Amino acid sequence: MSSREHQRGWVGLVAILLALVIVGLAARSALKAYGLFDNPDNKTRHSAAPGASEAEQAAAITPRDAMERARAVQDMVKQGAIDQEKRIDDAIPK
Repeated sequence: MSSREHQRGWVGLVAILLALVIVGLAARSALKAYGLFDNPDNKTRHSAAPGASEAEQAAAITPRDAMERARAVQDMVKQGAIDQEKRIDDAIPK
């Protein structure tokens, strides 16, 4: 009976390790789904053909990574605020 109680600690550690591996794999798949996990095998960036239309060029340079998209939106909002501030300043008579 003594050896069984002694081995129960090892079984617990193995169970915790197995649970940690499962959580890690689940987190990895979730990060891939959100586009936050960098896949080293997929380093291709889409580029538009030289005679492509503006829409095709815009689609080709659109950031694919979620963090890049968030930064692009942030920059767009900042630029919009600057433009709006200029319009307001120009509308106020001096």
